[in-house]
Amino acid sequence: MRIEWKGHASFLLISSKGVRVLTDPFDQYVGYPLPNVEVDVATVSHQHGDHNYVDSLPGKPVIIEGAGEHEAAGIVIKGVATCHDTEQGKKRGKNTVFVINLDGLNICHLGDLGHLLTSQQVSDIGQVDVLFVPVGGFYTIDAKQAYEVVQQLRPALVLPMHYKLDKRVTLPIAPVDEFLGLFPRVEKKSFLDIDKSSLPGKTEVVLLELR
Repeated sequence: MRIEWKGHASFLLISSKGVRVLTDPFDQYVGYPLPNVEVDVATVSHQHGDHNYVDSLPGKPVIIEGAGEHEAAGIVIKGVATCHDTEQGKKRGKNTVFVINLDGLNICHLGDLGHLLTSQQVSDIGQVDVLFVPVGGFYTIDAKQAYEVVQQLRPALVLPMHYKLDKRVTLPIAPVDEFLGLFPRVEKKSFLDIDKSSLPGKTEVVLLELR
């Protein structure tokens, strides 16, 4: 499977069989080029414009939203209900964590998670091979909280998202540096090609370049 970062919380997943999944497509307000790639499935963690801009996508992808088990394009996606803040969603609403099973790997996208996970949510999410975690704070968990969530889920690979890459991003979120500084080693890649046999035995962080 190949993983590419399209910016913000949007990743393109391409399975060995050619199934293409895009997470949280964003609108032009974010500052990056729109991820207007043709895909089979798009997941939307919540209804904010920097995460739900499916109108920019060509073709007719299946849009996956909300908690529960979903199936599309021959793959299974599980949604786990969480919140966008520490006040049970009263401040910024609800958020869905998605676990995408692709090529035998469990890919977990936390969306705009705004709190540490409960033991029930950790159980519902289950085993995680690859974790996409927001680290920029303000709207989501910050770097230190993201580190705690990584310890809760113990994935093989961690890919940070939802941070200020450069001056194009005017959202009041932090750069990725503080989060990266919490780990002894970070690997930088333009994209990530992985399968079950290539997963590390201990958690590793991969920082993807914008594509």
